[in-house]
Amino acid sequence: MSDMNELVQRYLAAWNETDAAARQAVLAEVFAEDAVYTDPLVSVRGRDGLDATIAAVQGQFGGLVFSLGGAVDAHHDIARFTWHLGPEGAEPIVIGFDVAVIGDDGRISQVLGFLDKVPAGV
Repeated sequence: MSDMNELVQRYLAAWNETDAAARQAVLAEVFAEDAVYTDPLVSVRGRDGLDATIAAVQGQFGGLVFSLGGAVDAHHDIARFTWHLGPEGAEPIVIGFDVAVIGDDGRISQVLGFLDKVPAGV
């Protein structure tokens, strides 16, 4: 994938995919096999770890969707973007900011995530 916006959209699609087999296919398309994902709540390496993380988030926030919170800012092999998690078309419950590093193969090799808005008790 050469277009950074498309890659970020596919990244968010992985977080929204509830079918495990379909989600694993998207993860294989978007992430390097040994990709590292780190945010304040979890740090995992590899697509299986990311898949388990996404499934856990979906279990906690069932029915909510991830969406892009603004423009993707990118240069070289790095992209940063804000994302929202909430009911489709409504005010987000969670807002985060991710920085993604893109490998030579065009897939994400690392994500560094930050949480800007989180509901109490999470």
